[in-house]
Amino acid sequence: MNTDYLKTLLAISRHGSMAAAARRLGLTHGAVAQQIRVLETELGAALIARAGRTVHLTEKAAQLLEPVEDVLEHIERLRYLARSSETVGELRLGAGHTALNTTVPSILEQLVKRHPGISVDIHPGHSAQFYPQIESGELDAAIALEAPYSLPKSLAWQLLREEPHVLAAPPDLAGHDAHTLLATQPFIRYSRSDWGGRPADEYLRRVGIRPRERFELNAIESIAVMVSRGLGVAILPLSTSGVMARLNILTLPLPGPCQPRRFGLIWSRGSSRMSVIQAFLAIAAAEYAGLDAGVPRRASGPSSPEA
Repeated sequence: MNTDYLKTLLAISRHGSMAAAARRLGLTHGAVAQQIRVLETELGAALIARAGRTVHLTEKAAQLLEPVEDVLEHIERLRYLARSSETVGELRLGAGHTALNTTVPSILEQLVKRHPGISVDIHPGHSAQFYPQIESGELDAAIALEAPYSLPKSLAWQLLREEPHVLAAPPDLAGHDAHTLLATQPFIRYSRSDWGGRPADEYLRRVGIRPRERFELNAIESIAVMVSRGLGVAILPLSTSGVMARLNILTLPLPGPCQPRRFGLIWSRGSSRMSVIQAFLAIAAAEYAGLDAGVPRRASGPSSPEA
């Protein structure tokens, strides 16, 4: 269907007659009439009714005016996008509460400044949920913990940050080493059933310590608050939320090797929104690099579960 013919139909409606529309469009009266006849054939409906020497739009044509305007507006938008070098589009992003309350607002702040044509639909959740959601096409990308399994070739993942694990303890336990505290103090466990809690569980098994478990939950900041109140000790990552520093918790290095908490951006290699994903990734990588370099964050807040 020729979009110029749709513009002719709108011109007849706006200017009141085929003759007036022809003058506005720089066409002959016969050319306008021919275009309308072609439209009537393609749509299978009469668009012009004649009464003596005058013509007017039919009721069906009047019903089509609003959809026709929408179609022409979308086509003009497509032409603009084809000509423009600006990165535009929607990004369906998965992120956990820790990231949403720390780095994501700063990333989005930079994203809208550099790429105002990008919109972001944010889906809070957990890392284990994000991988299958990206594979199924529900999400375009997610800030997620590194998967504990090999990724299919259809997915890509780039590291954004590594966070070492430490022993978190109440300040009044200063002077004791980490293993002594793990063996003697009540233990608050970062849930071993979740990806984020597995490094701590593997560490305890490796060094042969069976702690006196008191609580188990999947919420870094809540665990830190419990530690600050003297309810026990915990193995936690030095999270971007800075919760342990805010609560003045004692942090001790672990004597043995412990796998760091690694998280990054996961996305589908075959995504049709690759330019938007790459724009987000570039800003996210710079933001997390700034954290490692000691650049102050512009956003902070309470957190829970995982990145």
